Amino acid sequence: MSRLILFNKPFGVLTQFADADGRPTLADYIPIPYVYAAGRLDADSEGLVVLTDDGGLQARIANPRHKLPKLYRVQVEGEPTDEALQKLMAGVDLGDFLTRTCQVRRIAEPAGLWQRHPPIRYRAAIPATWLELVLQEGKNRQVRRMTARVGFPTLRLIRWAVGDWTLEGLAPGQWRELGISGQPDPKQRVNVANAPKSRGVKNILPIHKRKESP
Repeated sequence: MSRLILFNKPFGVLTQFADADGRPTLADYIPIPYVYAAGRLDADSEGLVVLTDDGGLQARIANPRHKLPKLYRVQVEGEPTDEALQKLMAGVDLGDFLTRTCQVRRIAEPAGLWQRHPPIRYRAAIPATWLELVLQEGKNRQVRRMTARVGFPTLRLIRWAVGDWTLEGLAPGQWRELGISGQPDPKQRVNVANAPKSRGVKNILPIHKRKESP
């Protein structure tokens, strides 16, 4: 049976299983062989990464032509105007490509938001605003480039959902395995230390590599 993993990627973790420079990777958190990320998420971004061992499913999730929506919660510097939001929704010319139309709205700071390590820079004289963006594409650093282009640089970026799959119930560094249909398997495995074993939970804590100081 094919495998499908939902992972809440912490800040600073690479969306790959090996790194010659010893930086944190998926291998430090997910001890499952032969699964691969369906689409990337920058090291300085956080949130949902979907992994599978099914090559066809991986392509359908990652390829923009399938128009699988991806929902991002984004903290930006400043207070975006209605005009700036309209520009984001209509499509932004980033020079090398024009972004597709998307959904954008202002939101309150997400409930239950975890602390980022390291924290974002804080400027007392400059307010920050949370936005929710829903895209059907995901090119390199696209969200950051979009918000910067309309004058409001991204401070923090969290991918909350891919299609119907979300981060619900997953703290940073935790993963959940689902049935290939996207619905939880009866013996779903979640690496949450205090989850009851009667629910088919397999406790697997992340292994953190630490690079020695010179």
